[in-house]
Amino acid sequence: MSEKYFDVNKELWDEFAKLHYETESEEYSVESFLKGQTTLKPYELKEMGDVKGKSLLHLQCHFGLDTLSWARKGAKVTGIDISSEGIRLAKLLAERAKLDANFIQSNIYDLPKVLFEKFDIVYTSIGVLVWLNDLKEWGKIVTNFLKPEGFFYLAEIHPFSMVFDNETENIKDLQVYFDYFHDPKPLEFITDTSYGSAGKKMEPKKEYEWAHSMSDIINSLIQAGLRIEFLNEYPFTVWRQFPFAERESDGYFYLKNQKVEIPLLFTLKAVK
Repeated sequence: MSEKYFDVNKELWDEFAKLHYETESEEYSVESFLKGQTTLKPYELKEMGDVKGKSLLHLQCHFGLDTLSWARKGAKVTGIDISSEGIRLAKLLAERAKLDANFIQSNIYDLPKVLFEKFDIVYTSIGVLVWLNDLKEWGKIVTNFLKPEGFFYLAEIHPFSMVFDNETENIKDLQVYFDYFHDPKPLEFITDTSYGSAGKKMEPKKEYEWAHSMSDIINSLIQAGLRIEFLNEYPFTVWRQFPFAERESDGYFYLKNQKVEIPLLFTLKAVK
């Protein structure tokens, strides 16, 4: 049954990849990257440390901006994504940037059938877990690709922040709307634009997403044999998650005119 959902999401992300590659936006700027700008965030660079000479597997890499930014830091990178268009564009971008990288088109759950290397680092970042239906299997796959003493690093939208309405137009404050806990049946949405396409419209497409609690995420990694080294929570995020979020001088988005602060983003490091 989940294959049906993945097929629909692959079609969506094929379209997103083209939009994001071709449309200069705050989230995606190919031209800035080609001029030498990194897409990596300061918290990632600080928390992951020096990656020079290390092998790095980037799960759900989209069209490779972050992957290739790690390559510029000296990592030996491999990126995987379900989108064939995303991988095609990632390979093109690597050529344009004159960077060595390996990109593989694969559903993450099929990856052990097509990739047999082990890595010093497995990395994934922002907006990735909602596209996965089974975090226990995901945790096993992360562990499978790590060398002994290797580490996994995740930066992600905080699951608590995702219970609040960000669909209603002109909403002005935090309103509980979505379930926090996982349901095997995904949420279905129809979208005709993307967070990273500067408002450019496309043909409406379905998408399917799954909620995962913080305990789902942490326990899936522990049960797969990893040791959690840290979990950090932040009151900012890297995209306009709500209409009342505003970008500040540090480049991050914060909630404005709200009674309370909530965690919007978290990072996690786990060691094999």
